[in-house]
Amino acid sequence: MARTTERRQYADGPDTTAPLAPRITLAAPYTECLSDDCRKAGGPGVAATFTFAPNEADSDIVSYRYKLSSDPTWSSVTGETATVTRIPQQSGLYLLEVRAVDGTGWPGESARLDFMVARGEGAIGRWHFDEAGGTALDSGTVEGKARHHATLTGGATRDDRGRRGVRTYDSEGIPLPSPATDRGLSLDGSTGHAATSDPVVNTRASYTLSAWVRPDTLGSTDRTVLAQDGGFRLSYDASASTWTLLPSAPGAADHRTLVAEQPATPKAWTHLAATYDASADEARLYVNGRLQATGTVPGTGAQDGPLQFGRALSDESNAEYIDYFAGSIDEVAVWQRVLTDKEIADEARLMLGDGRNAVELVGDWSADGASGPVLTDTTSGYGPELTLSGGAALNGDSIELDGVNGAATADGPLVDGAGSFTVSTDVVLDGAAVSTWDVGRAGQVFARRTADGSTWGLWYEAAPMQTVFDPETLEEKLVPAGYWHFGRMNADGTYDAVMSDEAARTDVPVELTGVYDAQNGTIELYVGNNRNGGALTVANAPGPGEFTVGATTDGDSRTRHLPARINDIRVWAGAATSSQQVSEMTGD
Repeated sequence: MARTTERRQYADGPDTTAPLAPRITLAAPYTECLSDDCRKAGGPGVAATFTFAPNEADSDIVSYRYKLSSDPTWSSVTGETATVTRIPQQSGLYLLEVRAVDGTGWPGESARLDFMVARGEGAIGRWHFDEAGGTALDSGTVEGKARHHATLTGGATRDDRGRRGVRTYDSEGIPLPSPATDRGLSLDGSTGHAATSDPVVNTRASYTLSAWVRPDTLGSTDRTVLAQDGGFRLSYDASASTWTLLPSAPGAADHRTLVAEQPATPKAWTHLAATYDASADEARLYVNGRLQATGTVPGTGAQDGPLQFGRALSDESNAEYIDYFAGSIDEVAVWQRVLTDKEIADEARLMLGDGRNAVELVGDWSADGASGPVLTDTTSGYGPELTLSGGAALNGDSIELDGVNGAATADGPLVDGAGSFTVSTDVVLDGAAVSTWDVGRAGQVFARRTADGSTWGLWYEAAPMQTVFDPETLEEKLVPAGYWHFGRMNADGTYDAVMSDEAARTDVPVELTGVYDAQNGTIELYVGNNRNGGALTVANAPGPGEFTVGATTDGDSRTRHLPARINDIRVWAGAATSSQQVSEMTGD
């Protein structure tokens, strides 16, 4: 590398030059990429170790600044020579940039090194439960491993409510000849389960578990998602009202249960994952791709039996099974290694491989031709009902809201507020009504009250009137102005939300879509198919509150009523990834 010098003049000394590019040594298993040879090695979670040393022409080097391409900022390490270790979170090409720093604090030229991280070993078992019937096939990708198909027994069936939803593209992004509706495992909570005939996971070695669950009910009964006889148990614990991991059988010495921080949400899809690192005796529990609990646990013995989906072996008997799951389980996978946080987040995104995330429609209300006090979802397969109240009525093509006390509500949150979701609707805002609103007054399109008192949803907020030119009268006139917001209104009146780029149009249909990406912790707002503003980081919104259209709930009363006509209200589990996917989901 050619040397580029930079002169510095000091009052007490002569000119000096900045340090030259330092030397970088990369330790096995990784090797530096050359122009004609870039070999993959290691894998996610396999440490990369670098040693930094001064250029042979330099002296007085006291530290180094370095940045891996996956890092958001630069880091520093002291010493004339220094060794650092980084753990790649995913496969792919990485670039390391390093600068030596001399005693004056002057950073020098950059040295760069590329290396390629191989893909980690795939799942040793994966079950989609999308077969037409019979056993659930194991589609694990590790070559040479025995397949562990699962037999459905008792009140275990398949239904058309799989977590991958309706797919219109294959994994390569090519349109399918016809839409494919995903299927999932449905369990009755009393006898229904699936099981392999042999152990799948060696619980004495490192492993990872992953599953999507949608409990029909929670309450006072423990419910098991995954368990391997004599080994781990991933469950809902009624006494804690949340998800738990028992890495070893309860009879094992010093066994420990990991408990998630956030409460479980009934009637909503939730992603669960757990890891056990045998080298560190450490277990970790994740909910919706985010770490919830960590603990030091012992390994387990050689008592492991078959893998159970939806039940667990009793602590008291080797022949009795308990804690049957009531609801849906889907997209189960196990690995004989520890997945990184990034890999687990990707599992929670349920990426389809074509640039889209899988989305499952869980609520769909169209008022076309409807009348009466109840609007039923007849499309999604989950059947939630919107019950109208106050000045809300079905007029044959929309829900008409009077802005005074009109609202419509559905039981439950529909989606796990700590998980990714997408919501969409068509709104015709009553211009005459909002023209009288004071600046700052808000009306809710739809909302959900959360556990901390915040309101999560989409709303209209009045702004100062605007002067516009009327082409019919050729005169200026004042018109109501306001903006759409998507996010959360905090209990203290402040809010974290994305605002529409332009003032909301009144008296015409406007399509609004909100997206929450739980793994990134960001929200996005689309007006039509156009994203407005940027992605905004917000806290998640767990809580079992009802889903409300046209207002929000404050204690026992409803507030923030919206004067509008609303139709085609849709809710999906999963985050849309682009305006193109939003367009496909909303049918525009």
